[in-house]
Amino acid sequence: MKKVLVSLAAVVALSMSAMAANDQVGCGLGSMIIKDNSSALMLALQATTNGTSGNQTFGITSGTSGCKKTKLVMNERAAEFVASNMDILAKEISVGHGESVDTLAELLKVEDKAVFAAALQTNYNKIYASQSVEMADVLDNISTTAL
Repeated sequence: MKKVLVSLAAVVALSMSAMAANDQVGCGLGSMIIKDNSSALMLALQATTNGTSGNQTFGITSGTSGCKKTKLVMNERAAEFVASNMDILAKEISVGHGESVDTLAELLKVEDKAVFAAALQTNYNKIYASQSVEMADVLDNISTTAL
């Protein structure tokens, strides 16, 4: 039984790290106190601490806990969604459609999702201006290019 639990924990940690590359865990308490990004386990601990303590949402909206505050606060749920889905959102914006793009459109109360998705795809290089772009920059860039 003990081996099964250890194996399950390893699989969860590895799958979580596959979704989050270095510096993709986001801001928050976990990212501030656990500075080591060198292993899947450390990334999983950062993400888990950020998600379970509820401080990441507060940090995103207030600009604290190592989070950069957006210039234009669209809404808290959209900010949290983008922070949690940076990688998959980038992939879907690059192809112009996807479940994450649709969800973002709903959170931003966009009426014409097809036009929104097309605008995101057209402005991909402006939205994701660098590989180290942060959530706040992505939201600001979306607000200036696609809304």
